[in-house]
Amino acid sequence: MIYEDTLNIYTDGSMFSSPRRGGIGFRYITVDASGDEVLEDHAPPGYQQGTNNQMELMACIKALEGAYTHSAIDNVERIVLFTDSMYVTENLNRAIYAWPKQKWLNRYDRPVENAELWKDLVRLMKKLPRRPEFKWVKGHAKNRHNKAVDKLAKQSAKGVLNQPLSASTVRRKHTEHRVEIGCVRMRGQVMAIRIITDAYLRLQKLYKYRYEVLTNDNEFFGRMDLIYCTDVLRAGHHYEVRVNDDTKNPRIVEVLDELDPS
Repeated sequence: MIYEDTLNIYTDGSMFSSPRRGGIGFRYITVDASGDEVLEDHAPPGYQQGTNNQMELMACIKALEGAYTHSAIDNVERIVLFTDSMYVTENLNRAIYAWPKQKWLNRYDRPVENAELWKDLVRLMKKLPRRPEFKWVKGHAKNRHNKAVDKLAKQSAKGVLNQPLSASTVRRKHTEHRVEIGCVRMRGQVMAIRIITDAYLRLQKLYKYRYEVLTNDNEFFGRMDLIYCTDVLRAGHHYEVRVNDDTKNPRIVEVLDELDPS
């Protein structure tokens, strides 16, 4: 679907694993005086360690950055951005109206993922001379523009990459389990954990940790989950901690001791 008198933008993000890397692609489409589509394709450098959701957001951000100086911007009546990301379309209004008022915490007081990218996207939307409309399109549908930006995003992920969007320290896990959000129930218990990754969430002023449970007699032994804390812990180190009693908003409420890994 392409609209006349409109800057149509198709976007897509892509991610590959081992090692994880992400890419972005977008296409500008306008309709000229003859009724023909004019296409402009872009596949900027991707990002090391990029997740799929980050890349979907970055594709929108970079596309709107380019729209601000696009040659057609002063001559179109609308800006319409097409994405196959339900993550983007379903959370956009929350990013505009709710999350900033809630200090970038969700309704459970859990930190909003990718908050800084959401903030950048909203800022760009407000900066443009016309408020962009976001429309969801089915992924891998029989739509040549959607297929084209998918190809561009994969091309971006395979090329020269930017540094990761968020700084974090990563250590090799010992468990065979993968991260499963909410798999460790928060009951106010004390347990020994090993920090696998650490990242600072600037807007929420919290640290986000991926961890594995080390306590042998704990029912969650070996499980990997995410938890948040105001204290600085280091990836690869072992700690005895007390957690809260809210699995929807997991927090370390007290660091009792740093443990000897031996």
